[in-house]
Amino acid sequence: MTTYDKTHDPRKNKELLAEITGKRLDMKQVLQETEQLFEQCRKNPSSSITVKGHPLSFSEKIHEGLFRLSAKRSRIIEPTRIFMDAEGNVIPDWKDKLDREYDRLRENITKEVNVADFGAVGDGKTDSTAAFKKAIGRGRVKVVVPPGVFIVKGIRLPSCTLLVGAGKGVTTIRLHDQAVKGTRLITNSNHWRGNHHLFVQAMTLNWNVERLGNVAKTSTWGNHSSCLTFANVTYGWVKDVEAMNPGLHCFDISSTLYNYAGDGYRARGGSKYIWLDNLTGFGFGDDGITTHHSDYIFISRCHMCDTSGRAHRKGFSNSNGFEIDDGSRNVLLVYNSTARCFGGVEIKAHQNSSAASNITIVGHVSVNDNRSYNFRHIGHHKSSDAESKTAFNISAVNLAAIAPIFSDLYKDSPPRGMVVSAYKNVVVNHFALIGDSDYDYKGNPVIAVQYRARNVVLNHISVKDFIKAGAAIKVYGGDNRADSIKIQNCSSEKIEVGSGIKDINIDTKE
Repeated sequence: MTTYDKTHDPRKNKELLAEITGKRLDMKQVLQETEQLFEQCRKNPSSSITVKGHPLSFSEKIHEGLFRLSAKRSRIIEPTRIFMDAEGNVIPDWKDKLDREYDRLRENITKEVNVADFGAVGDGKTDSTAAFKKAIGRGRVKVVVPPGVFIVKGIRLPSCTLLVGAGKGVTTIRLHDQAVKGTRLITNSNHWRGNHHLFVQAMTLNWNVERLGNVAKTSTWGNHSSCLTFANVTYGWVKDVEAMNPGLHCFDISSTLYNYAGDGYRARGGSKYIWLDNLTGFGFGDDGITTHHSDYIFISRCHMCDTSGRAHRKGFSNSNGFEIDDGSRNVLLVYNSTARCFGGVEIKAHQNSSAASNITIVGHVSVNDNRSYNFRHIGHHKSSDAESKTAFNISAVNLAAIAPIFSDLYKDSPPRGMVVSAYKNVVVNHFALIGDSDYDYKGNPVIAVQYRARNVVLNHISVKDFIKAGAAIKVYGGDNRADSIKIQNCSSEKIEVGSGIKDINIDTKE
């Protein structure tokens, strides 16, 4: 039986999905079908509710005003197109560009060195920070890290650097016991001016949260306290890396600073053209993999599980396996998996930031997450809230939600296979939801479409073994109702529609 713990190999996710769903989909055909549904969604005019929202307090106005000094206007750009290559891999239309830049990186490497030759000792005791700094120098170098456990107080990578170990669990880079709470274990050298062409591969990153003892919160602020942070990086690759027990995130693809200038604004200094592949992470204080204010991110064959949630107040931990957050655009997730997190995949934004947009999920397995898939723009849900300016365009294909559960991470959150809130133009195609027939779901719905969501298509939805749940799909009505909903090819007739919904089409025939 697959337990989806920290030893899980995410490179098996594609085959596991076929076993779970009982379907071997013709992905080329399914992707084309999904693209057609999505284009129909985009062409469908959605009703707009003109609401100014609650007036900001004086302190909130000052807060947003300060962030606007380093912000820029947000806009919806054309979504990434998705293709299959000659080997049957799902890739974004910009991958050729990234491959050319990888060749350029290799051409610009002037030397290859072994960090042991500069005094690094992999004995799990010796401080090797200075040795790594000497080996890396000013970049244009491939630094080989041999087997062992190497203690550092942080590593900073200049442009054109490859840092390559001998494999997960073979090469470990561990944060020093005296490192301060806000330390990033690996990051780029200049968050303000930015860096380019960075490659990290084949190692375990241990943030060593144990050094902090029983603190109330394991992180400091912003994009600190993580195993690996790329902030303002153009062209980056992180492959075959394990991250364990960070105070905040395992992997953070970020802007120089997080930005809260308000909906309609994004941070300057975002990262772009980054590929994360075959990463595993566990014990994270907040999220496993997260993106902020960054564009053109490809996340493939990664597994995040068993969050600690310790970056949050106990019982209120929004700790997700994958969180595509504030201002992120054109992010593609392919054949990833999550287990025992608050959210498996959360696509969202905070109230005072722009929403993530143009997000595509192809193949994902969620196991015992509280909310397997959670799409929302916080603070833009109520009828009295300002309508989101930026929560647009999500496509999700070939998903599985296995036994979502109540969780101590967020004590008052009922389990859901999927929640769609505030977003417009959402297509979910081929989604298998498998419950535990003995588990008490307390009459809660399995899928919730709510809070002013618009232009939502649910196609080929299979729901089974949620005996003690409520509706398989509930479309919420009322003043902040969802609307313009199409549900077709659904295996369940347990569909509940709330009051006041004007545009809904339901066909349960598979």
